[in-house]
Amino acid sequence: MSCESALELPAPHPPLIQKHILVVAAALIDSDGRVLCTQRPEGKWLAGQWEFPGGKVEQNELPEFALMRELREELGIETRPTCFMPISFISHIYEDKKTHVLMPLYACRAWDGTPQAKEGQGMKWARPQEMYQMDFVEADKPLFNVLSEYV
Repeated sequence: MSCESALELPAPHPPLIQKHILVVAAALIDSDGRVLCTQRPEGKWLAGQWEFPGGKVEQNELPEFALMRELREELGIETRPTCFMPISFISHIYEDKKTHVLMPLYACRAWDGTPQAKEGQGMKWARPQEMYQMDFVEADKPLFNVLSEYV
């Protein structure tokens, strides 16, 4: 729905939210302009769906340091906060969990090591236009357009 159409309707009521979480994600971009996508492992919520690597920001942790930690834990690569460029963010509500997710997305073109699936997740390098054909988590889908312009 367009903004103009929405303005013709009564103001919406805010959804019932029980939890807000801050997560952080990376668009690891290789020299061919592909982005690393990871698949949520079995046993986790949204198992089998694709996402950008990253995870929850812990209490009193800065997003860039959380991302550095998550990429080390999930993929076995070393990064530094200076390797990250913020390119977008999402604000998404998972109504089934009554959870609001706020997630900055950082581009990263330099890291040390070769990404490996340390948590049993699937991995795939994909171009932004290919991501539309993948079963991505809902929160990440609005970021495809931004990546198409950035990569």
